[in-house]
Amino acid sequence: MATRQQCSAALRMLADQLNNLVNDRTRELAPDRTIMCRIPDLGTSFSAELRDGNVLDINEGGCETAQVTFTVNSDDLIAVTEGSLRFGSAWSSGRLKVDASLRDLLRMRSLL
Repeated sequence: MATRQQCSAALRMLADQLNNLVNDRTRELAPDRTIMCRIPDLGTSFSAELRDGNVLDINEGGCETAQVTFTVNSDDLIAVTEGSLRFGSAWSSGRLKVDASLRDLLRMRSLL
């Protein structure tokens, strides 16, 4: 099981990677949303803001008003960020769950 510090570092690395991939067209399409990543095996959550296609302000702690919530165990989070587990595979196998409106899923798909 990964630690909270490892998960925090993995989320920040993932945010940096996403922020570097975003182009002007993607920025126009990306919704501004509050996002949360629940990590049940550690009993913690991280929240952040998605603004103008960039993931900002990652902090430990949940957010009751999050519009998009990801739920993933710590080891799977690390595997996704390291590239040994693809986001789509994790999602389709149920190892990563996404709670969001269909519209948000379709609009955010370009970021993932």
